[in-house]
Amino acid sequence: MKKVLMIDDDEAIRKLVRVRLSDSYQVVDTGDPVQALELALEQQPDAILLDLMMPNFSGFELCQSFQSLTYTSNIPIFVVTGAGEARARYEEHCERLGAKAYIDKPIDFPKLKSHLENEFVKGPVERRNDVRIRMRLGLKLRGKKTDGTPVEHLATTEDVSAQGFLGSCEQPLVKGMMFEVFLLGDTTRRVGRACVVRKEAGNAPWQRYGFRFEETTSDWVMQQNRC
Repeated sequence: MKKVLMIDDDEAIRKLVRVRLSDSYQVVDTGDPVQALELALEQQPDAILLDLMMPNFSGFELCQSFQSLTYTSNIPIFVVTGAGEARARYEEHCERLGAKAYIDKPIDFPKLKSHLENEFVKGPVERRNDVRIRMRLGLKLRGKKTDGTPVEHLATTEDVSAQGFLGSCEQPLVKGMMFEVFLLGDTTRRVGRACVVRKEAGNAPWQRYGFRFEETTSDWVMQQNRC
């Protein structure tokens, strides 16, 4: 049974959704936008139903957060809200943020189910084994050439995870090169040791490389969960 995450601060709406969708889907719900991010990672839903008008944390912000996390960026999001006269403007903005559809309140459940079914026939949501977040960090890489000569390079990350990062470097690197990694601006903060595992295509002055950590310190921005 497919799993749907419902995010709405109105408990009555959440209860109605659970009742009306329970015959076809497993429904997980919350009225807390902050908890919603945790549930999306823990429960691995096949779709997200998202209200826009919530206190402290708008649905727009939450939609953007889901899109910024690599692990959740492929989960289809359906906006379910009552925006009144602002509907057209909100709908356009939601589309730019990556929402699949915009459902008005009161909810037309046959229409909602149709949207969900049409999305699910496209196939399962692809997920990565590690959670990646788009984050720009300046790093200093220290290593050695094959002849033992010390080298030092600057790199800028595009996304990061507990296991590694994708970033651009101002000098050509070779797959398999190993570097000690430091936060730029504070070279006393060593964050780990990383290996170049791939080079992205392109001929720009700053080439993009994928790095995998062999080990990290507590100063790295993301930590591996351990049981």
